[in-house]
Amino acid sequence: MLFFGLLISATLLSVFIARMGLLQAAAWPDHMRHGLAIGLLVVGLDHLVTPERYLAMIEGFLPAPQFIVALTGLCEIAGAIGLLFPATRRIAGLALAAYFVAVFPANIANAIGGLNVAGLPQSPWYFWVRLAFQPLFVWWALVAGGIVGRPVTRYFVR
Repeated sequence: MLFFGLLISATLLSVFIARMGLLQAAAWPDHMRHGLAIGLLVVGLDHLVTPERYLAMIEGFLPAPQFIVALTGLCEIAGAIGLLFPATRRIAGLALAAYFVAVFPANIANAIGGLNVAGLPQSPWYFWVRLAFQPLFVWWALVAGGIVGRPVTRYFVR
């Protein structure tokens, strides 16, 4: 859910910057792409800077948890960068959608296990509510990558 807040904030920042005339972003998918890129860059860097926050989320049966945390952070950073270039945008969107699907089982395990992770809310419901956001992230990556059509915002935002 914290990632969702970051995603919304970064997307709205893109809208604001575009309205100021400092950024060329013609439609909501552009803003969504910028928001997702900023969000993934921040979270990916956090994986590398504070890996201990993510180590608790790695299942015990998986080998090399430090490597997994670093790899997921690098995947998020690579996806963020890939979204910014037209030549790699679609593949980045598809790869990020697959990434969000791939980490979903870990999110389920975290909800069941009731983790206590530094920097995240300590409420037992946090990881359960977080599960509901995962399909949204998959959809967001597909819109940002230009895989699916115009987002539903066309119905209420001009």
